[in-house]
This record gives sequence, C-alpha cells and structure tokens, in this order.
Amino acid sequence: MALIVKKFGGSSVANAERVNNVARIVTDEYKKGNNVVVVVSAQGDTTDDLIAKAKEINPTASKREMDMLLSAGEQISISLLAMAIERMGYPVVSLLGWQAGFQTDSNYTVARIKRIESERLKAELARRNIVVVAGFQGINKYDDVTTLGRGGSDTSAVAIAASLKADLCQIYTDVDGVYTADPRKVKNAVKIDEITYDEMLELASLGAQVLNSRSVEMAKKYNVELEVLSSLESKPGTIVKETVKMEKMLVRGAACDKNVSRISVVGLTDHPGTAFKLFNALGQAKINVDIILQSVGRDGTKDITFTVSQDQCADAIAAVEKLKDSLKYSSVAHDETVAKVSIVGTGMQTHPGVAAKMFEALYDANINIHMISTSEIKISVLIDVEKADRAVEAVHDAFVR
Repeated sequence: MALIVKKFGGSSVANAERVNNVARIVTDEYKKGNNVVVVVSAQGDTTDDLIAKAKEINPTASKREMDMLLSAGEQISISLLAMAIERMGYPVVSLLGWQAGFQTDSNYTVARIKRIESERLKAELARRNIVVVAGFQGINKYDDVTTLGRGGSDTSAVAIAASLKADLCQIYTDVDGVYTADPRKVKNAVKIDEITYDEMLELASLGAQVLNSRSVEMAKKYNVELEVLSSLESKPGTIVKETVKMEKMLVRGAACDKNVSRISVVGLTDHPGTAFKLFNALGQAKINVDIILQSVGRDGTKDITFTVSQDQCADAIAAVEKLKDSLKYSSVAHDETVAKVSIVGTGMQTHPGVAAKMFEALYDANINIHMISTSEIKISVLIDVEKADRAVEAVHDAFVR
C-alpha cells in the first residue's frame, strides 16, 4: 500500500464537471489500495474575486482580515470535492489547514509553514478515509488563520508529502507536464520527461508557472519526488527529482517573468559599505532582490540598479527613501515596462559559448538587453516587456530543436 498526495489547482475544480472528474481520479487511486491525501486550491478565479470584493469594501484592509477572507475559497473547494467523493460511495473527510495541523508564522498573506502536526491526518488515513485538505492556509500561534501566498497550495501538498513520507506527490494542472517553454506561447515547446530539482527551481523562480518555487525548494530539501501531470488527460507527466537520466539537451527550458520592476538609485556616494546599507535595508523590509547592476557615476558617485517583483516595488522604493539622508543619493527611479527572460540547464556548466548563443538569438530578433544575470545553470536578461514573448521564442528555438 502506497501513500499518494495529489494536489489540484483552481482550474481543475473550476466547476461541477471538473470537481466530479477530480473525484474520479482520486477514487481510482484509492481503488488500487493506496492511501490518498488530496490538496485543493480555490475554484477558478475565486481568490481574485475575493480580492476584488475586499477592495470594494476597504482598499487598505489589514493583511489579517485578508487572510480570513481568502481562506474561504479553499473551504468551498474541499467541501464540494468531498461531497462528490461521498456520492460515489467512498469514505472521505475534508479538513481545513488548521485541522490538518498546519502551523505557520504570523506573516499574514505570505506565511511560512513552521511544522505540520500530522496526528489528525494519520488518524484519518488509518480509518481508510480519503483526506481532502484545504491548501494555501494554516494557523499561527495566535490561532489566527494565515495564508501562504500565491501558489501556496503546491507548498501545502509537498509539506504534507514530506511530513507523512509519502511515496509520491502529484501536482495536477491544466498542462500535461513541464515543457521547455510555455506551450501556449512557444509552438516548438517540448515536454520534458524528467527534470532535476535545481532546474525546476530555477524555472519556477524565473516565471515558469507550472510549479511554485517554494514547493520545489521544499521537495528538494525533504527529497519528495514530484510528478506534474494533467487533470484533464490520462497520461504520464514530468517527474521532478534529484538526479535524472543523462540527455543531450543543453538547455532544459526558457522562461519569462513579466512581474518585474527595475529600480535605479542614482548618485550614491562611492564609499565602502554603501551597497551593504542599501541591500541590508531591503532585506530588513523582506524585499526579494534579483538582478543587480552597479555602474560608475561621476564626481565620486555611483548608480545601483536592481529588480524586484512589481508587487514589492512600492515597498522597495519606500525602504530606499528612508535612507536618503544616510546614503545621500540624488534620485530614485523605477520602470515597470520590463520583463525577465531566462534559460536554464545544468548542461550549461560545461559548455562554453551558451551566453553568446543566447545573445546572438536576441540580436537576430532585434531585441535590446538592459541587464544580465548569470549562475552555473541559468542566464537571465532584462528586456522591454512588449518584446518578451518574441524573446522567449527566439532563445528557446536557438537551443531546443
């Protein structure tokens, strides 16, 4: 008897037909004699609709109250799915995040899981119940409901799989696996049979929307084998694990992230410790900084440009402005008309000329590069957002045939 954790996103349970389809997938697994835990997201656009409703009432609502509101979406999904399974004649119980033992910190709307007290989950599985758990949510030390941020249901599923030492964690989406690029935008995209945690983590953090980066990070940490597959087609998906079979593919995939803001701090004093003060303040404000470029200014000054997500842009600028007196810079500017295009692959480490080939592809497509960032397994460039889709296709086709 195996223990399988299955996670279904909002599109997989968007309506009654989809909910019944998920119920069939779950019960088919159960009929094999396996124990099954199901993690479910809110239906369709429920979370976005709830956010819109909140803005109608109070555009500056506290994050605590937003969590109270947003957690309702998953409660609807788990109860409806449990009803569908119940109607098919199978034993089932639905649990909210706190009932499933999710203990989090108190960073409302972006909470982190501290631990899972899994006694209730184990007890329900011992009774041979199918357990349906609300993803994306938990409870903090004040007994307040918290949510884990966008993509948090993926993280919930991996956390349960790690806690229960599940044999497999399956992430069901509206695509049938991980592709070398978004197949809806790049016609020559190819499905990947296997991919390493590191490669998937890079792709997820660089804009590929198949898996949440936090879930991949957790899967790597606890060695949880993942499978990304379709809830609409019965076919094998993509396995995400520590090591994969050697392949000739130099670059595993290309990704695009349009949720990017570029911030420039101009005229900083060119003294030791300036960069530390700047990025320490951003770290204290919990701002995730990505690409960084420092350039020489004039008259003993320098300019520092960096990128953050658009939803953190205002907070980042506020943090920088608090340093005006100590850093003595001349101005701060930001630009949200940019996008980040990246290629990822462990094979890049041992092949010279990869960056040149990527830049040549962008040159041939008449796309200008603003900033560049590299690591052992990825190269990212910042470009104008209106050219992002064309750029992804150009660099993808340069490496993936």
